[in-house]
Amino acid sequence: MSEEELFSLHTHDNMEAERITAPRYSYWKSVFRVFFRKKINIFVLVLLVFVVAFAFIYPPLSGYDEFANLMDGTAKHLAPAAAMEKFGHNIHWILGTGASGNSTFDAVWSGARISIALALVCGLINMTVGVIVGALWGYSKRADKVMLEVYNVVGNIPYQLLCSVLVLIFRPKFWTMVFALTITGWLAIAHFFRTQVLIIRDREYNLASRCLGTPTARIASKNLLPFLTSVIVTQAAVEIPSYISMEVFLSFIGLGLTDTTLGKLITNAQSAMLTPGWEMEFWSPVFLASVIAIVLYVAGQNLGDASDPRTHMM
Repeated sequence: MSEEELFSLHTHDNMEAERITAPRYSYWKSVFRVFFRKKINIFVLVLLVFVVAFAFIYPPLSGYDEFANLMDGTAKHLAPAAAMEKFGHNIHWILGTGASGNSTFDAVWSGARISIALALVCGLINMTVGVIVGALWGYSKRADKVMLEVYNVVGNIPYQLLCSVLVLIFRPKFWTMVFALTITGWLAIAHFFRTQVLIIRDREYNLASRCLGTPTARIASKNLLPFLTSVIVTQAAVEIPSYISMEVFLSFIGLGLTDTTLGKLITNAQSAMLTPGWEMEFWSPVFLASVIAIVLYVAGQNLGDASDPRTHMM
């Protein structure tokens, strides 16, 4: 090789030197990549979408009437085979009939629609208020003093007792139940996130933002909450199924909704639990309520794990 070829001038481009050759990182793309990596998550998500969609689509199309066969004594408490023999082979009678001669299958999905709607509305309200208040509570020392006193007073009132009293005072309607479950339900969530915020409140980037005069609300929304995404999703996975359980409990003690819900169906069918030929009236709503709670919990927990950035490097 010639001397010119061995020793050639090498130019330096500042813009080229700053270019990052690593692939661009997308947080939510990485979240879904980790989540869908497990086949069990795909199955759980498909099952969840099917149950929720069917619960909201099927009841309005079925034309369900709880008292349609009330005057027909031969239509009450029929097993699936007997119900199909009497009314015909269709989806309405695959679980038999109830105490009013009504379709157990239609009743279960009608109850599931109201129970799921109640859980989602209560979960959305409590999580939204709890996360925002908890972020401000944990970051602001002034708010911490006030909110701790509020929590010490209100937090010592039994949640189930308070909900029962509120439902008993007001008429047991859907929005009354929502009010009873959310009036103080957000406080425990806010206290939980206050603890999480305290862990990261005094990190360097938060101190820098404070020195630059950044408002507390902006620090909480931009610096704190994005680091708690996995915790928020995991907490939501626990909270939403709990409202279905609470609705079932209130129905069991006679304070549930007047509308058809899973809790009301379970309560009304207690006597059918051990009666030969009537078992489907009790176990059908119990099974569906259990499936909804488990699927919501598993999907939320796995999505919460996938939301942790530390799992994105695997």
